[in-house]
Amino acid sequence: MKIEHDQVEITSGVRGGVTLGSPIAMAIENRDHASWKGRMGAEPFDEAPEAVTRPRPGHADLSGGLKYDRKDLRDILERASARETAARTAVGGVAKKLLAAFGIDIFAHVIAIGDVEAKPIADLAEIKALARASDLACADAAAEEKMKTAIHEASHAGDTLGGIFEVIATGVMPGLGSHVHWDRKLDGRLAQAMMSIQAIKAVSIGDGEAAARRRGSTVHDPIHYEKDHAFTRPTNHAGGIEGGITNGAPVTVRGFMKPIATLKKALPSVDVNTKEPFLAAHERSDICAVAAASIVGEAMIAITLADALMEKFGSDSMTELTRNIAGYRKQLEAY
Repeated sequence: MKIEHDQVEITSGVRGGVTLGSPIAMAIENRDHASWKGRMGAEPFDEAPEAVTRPRPGHADLSGGLKYDRKDLRDILERASARETAARTAVGGVAKKLLAAFGIDIFAHVIAIGDVEAKPIADLAEIKALARASDLACADAAAEEKMKTAIHEASHAGDTLGGIFEVIATGVMPGLGSHVHWDRKLDGRLAQAMMSIQAIKAVSIGDGEAAARRRGSTVHDPIHYEKDHAFTRPTNHAGGIEGGITNGAPVTVRGFMKPIATLKKALPSVDVNTKEPFLAAHERSDICAVAAASIVGEAMIAITLADALMEKFGSDSMTELTRNIAGYRKQLEAY
C-alpha cells in the first residue's frame, strides 16, 4: 500500500557495519500501525472492538478460527496477513548479501498475470535487467502492457488476478543439499519455502509440470566436460538440482499465485455467531500482488540457499566460511 513506507532498523547483531556472529535483529514499523493500537493492543479492552465474524473464502479466517477457537476472526486474519512478509524480505536482504560474497546472485521476474504470459528469453542477464526496469517485474514489455490492462479490467469488475513468477539463483556451486535423507533434499526445502508465501498454491523447479508430459530423452540434462569449466550442461531442465543437490547450473524455482482472496465483489459466507448467510467481510486489498510476491520469493530462496551454504561450510565467521568454500572449490577442480 502507498501509505506504507517501510524502514528497517537493525537493533542487534551488527556493530560498525559488521556482523558480530550473534543473531541479527531488525525492526520494521509502518505508518498504519498507530491506528490499530486500540484494537490490537495487548492490554485488556475497556470496550471490546467490533468483531469480524464473517470469514472470507480463500483466507485463513474460518480454518484458523476453528483451530484456535476464536470467534473474532481478526485474531486470525491479522497474523495470517501477507504483511508479515516484510520481515522475510528484510531477512532475505541479509541472506542475499551473504550469498553475493561468494558469487551467488538471486533475482525474480514475472512470467504471467492472469492469462497473459511473457515470451521466453534465454539470456539470464537480459531477463534480470529488463525485469528490474519493469513496473511489474516482467522482462517482456509488450506482455507487461497487456498485464496492466488485465489488472485494470479486474479492478473495475471488483475482482482480482493471480499469476506466475520465477526466482533464479546464478553462481550456485554444486553440492548444496543432500540425497541421504528426505528433509535434507534442497528441492524439497526450496518448495516448502516458496509454498509458505501467502497465496502460493503450486511450486515447480526447472521444467516442473511440463517435464511430466515429455519423454525422458527430452527432459534430462546431458553431461559434458570441458577442461577449463569442469562439468557442464547444455540445458537446465532440472532447474539446477538433481537428487536434492545443486549441480552447478542456475537454480530456477517458480511460484504459482492464486488471485488475492479479498474481493470488493464479496463472495457468500456465513456469520460464525449467528450462522446466517452474509457476504464476506471486506478488508483493504490489492488487485494483483504477483510482482510483490516475486520479491518475497527472492527472499525465501535466498534464506534457504544461505542456510544450505552455512550448513555445508560453517557459519561462525566470514573468514571460516570463505576459507572452507575456497578449499571446496579446489576439491571440485581436482575431481
